[in-house]
Amino acid sequence: MSARAILRFENWTLEPDAEPDSEPVTYAMQCAVDEETSPVSENWAQPQDWVLEHCGKHPSHHTYREIITRPWRAWMRA
Repeated sequence: MSARAILRFENWTLEPDAEPDSEPVTYAMQCAVDEETSPVSENWAQPQDWVLEHCGKHPSHHTYREIITRPWRAWMRA
């Protein structure tokens, strides 16, 4: 007996997960000079406050990265 393959093509879609049980969107900031990273927060203001504190302690550190973690979901369209 030989093996057969059955292929089925599906259309998938992808979007940010806004379901009530989804993970929260989180924010953090990272110093591009020493790569130190703020605590992760669901509020974007807290990482920005960390940047201001970090610049105060390290006056030559002027460049930062924003890190946003957003849950997404994928599903097959009917």
